Amino acid sequence: MTEENQHPVSPALASRPLCTVEFEVGGGLIAIGASPFGDQRLGYITGGRFFGPRINGIVLPGGGNWSRGGRLGDAASVGTFDARAVWQTDDGALIYLSYTGRSIIPDDVRATFADPAVPDADSSRYYLRIAPVFETASVEYGWLNGVLAVGIGERTDFGVRHVIHEVL
Repeated sequence: MTEENQHPVSPALASRPLCTVEFEVGGGLIAIGASPFGDQRLGYITGGRFFGPRINGIVLPGGGNWSRGGRLGDAASVGTFDARAVWQTDDGALIYLSYTGRSIIPDDVRATFADPAVPDADSSRYYLRIAPVFETASVEYGWLNGVLAVGIGERTDFGVRHVIHEVL
C-alpha cells in the first residue's frame, strides 16, 4: 500500500483473446415499453457461431437479451444488457453464457444503428461493451468456469458481434 492513500496498488489489467461470437437475432425486438424502471425490450437469439484460439462452435437458438434503455444527457441513449445463451462446441460440449453490459448510442447514429437493412453501422460512433461469464460441466472446457471476460460489440445485419477477451 502507498502511504498517501492506504489502498493496495493494482497491477495492470491484462487480457488475451478468447473468441469472437456472432449472435443471430430474429423476429425483431419485442418492445415491452417504458415503465418506472426504463424502456424494456427483448430480443431472441436464433443462432450464431463463436470461434477463437481455444474454443469454437455454434450458438444454439433460444437465448435472449433483456435490455433496458434510457437517456444519457441530451444527445444519446444509454442501455443495459441482461443476456443468456447456450453454446455448443465443435466437439459437443455445452456452455452456458450470461452477460451484462452497457451501450451508448448518439442520437445522430440511432437510426442507422437500429436499421438491420444497413449492413454495418459505424462501430466507432457508438459504445457497446459486455462482461460475460461462463458455466459448463465439460471437463475439457472447465477452465471457462473461472473466467471473467470483457467484450467489445458491434451491430451487424444479422444481429451482433462481440470480440471477447479473457481478463487475466
